Amino acid sequence: MTTILQKLKNLPQSPGVYIFYDKNRNILYVGKATSLKDRVGSYFQNKIGAVRTIEMYMNEVTDLEIKKTDTVLEAYILEQSLIKKLQPKYNAMGKDDKSFTYVLLSKEEFPRFAVVRETDLDSVKSSPRGGQKSLPPTAKVYGPYTSKRQIEAALKILRKIFPYHNRPEHSESRCFDYHLGLCPGPYDGKISKKEYVKNIRAIKMILEGKKKGLINRMKKEMEECSDKAEFEKAAEVRNRIFALQHIQDVALISDHRDAINRVSVDDAMMRIEGYDISNISGKFATGSMVVFDNSDGEMQPNKSQYRKFKIKNVEGANDVGAMEEMLTRRFRNNWPRPNLILLDGGAGHLNMARKVLRNHKIEIPLLAVAKGPARKKLDLRSFGTVPELPKNIIEQVRNEAHRFAISYHRKLRGKSFTD
Repeated sequence: MTTILQKLKNLPQSPGVYIFYDKNRNILYVGKATSLKDRVGSYFQNKIGAVRTIEMYMNEVTDLEIKKTDTVLEAYILEQSLIKKLQPKYNAMGKDDKSFTYVLLSKEEFPRFAVVRETDLDSVKSSPRGGQKSLPPTAKVYGPYTSKRQIEAALKILRKIFPYHNRPEHSESRCFDYHLGLCPGPYDGKISKKEYVKNIRAIKMILEGKKKGLINRMKKEMEECSDKAEFEKAAEVRNRIFALQHIQDVALISDHRDAINRVSVDDAMMRIEGYDISNISGKFATGSMVVFDNSDGEMQPNKSQYRKFKIKNVEGANDVGAMEEMLTRRFRNNWPRPNLILLDGGAGHLNMARKVLRNHKIEIPLLAVAKGPARKKLDLRSFGTVPELPKNIIEQVRNEAHRFAISYHRKLRGKSFTD
């Protein structure tokens, strides 16, 4: 039987999708790559620290499978399709259903594509005329996609080859995209409805993983144009075929070196939860949970996921006890699981959090962050395999948890003075 090391040696340099399995053939992870050999090989280099989610669990991987594609764009479409179909264990880690992204195809005379969050999709589904003023009635929905930034990049690439109108206004007046060649000007009569629909159908076929069928159809169209002596039109179709076969799609794969300055976790989700307690002499104790994730491609606050806690069962200035109550209540809820828990505190907070996780039979890396003796640098204590994070991300999470806790504390304290 071919071992995983032998498979690594024979990986191609082509773009494609890779699938990691555990010893029971359960699918752990699906990812895309510009070069399968370089990307997959990078997981097995025993690096110190880990940025991507799956890197923290590589000891579970016992086998892999690859699917080659012609371009990274096709790898991206295939990856998203497989994630939806196979539901790999570590692709969805830390991601709430509400933060997935969808592509809507509008139901209009000249259809257009719109990228929306799950929350916006719900409002569109509930209204046959569309849920938002900017979103018309919908003919078809594609998705879900794990990154809003990447599906927007994919559509931008496709729109350069197959232009379409992308504004709610039925006019090209003051349309900057028209001057850039991204909008073919259907409402000003610059393109026939038949030709416009061809562009939309082409993008639909690519989103559905039917690029080869699209190219065969276009080659047939090119031959028919040549037979009719429509050489200019035949040349236009030929150029589109060439562009489709040579897509410059590097925007769909983040450069791993960028991880030095930001947590871009490439094709995996990362969710960090930060916790802090605020009180004055033990009164009006409040707790905060803030969330940073890379659902849009870069690590940033996700305020829709923030939670606040009014401490109920701990009296006096007992920050560790208050945070224990908050964490215990947090893990009673079926909220998305974080990749890392960051606590504003020291060794006592870290030991307390370990106990809470043990009680819930959960394993999540922990990082306790406090200001050092000089109050100028961070004093870090950790437990478990903590992802390697830039210092500025750690500081941002800690500071945001502190800010959110104080704002809620002030609100409760203010209410007590007016009661």
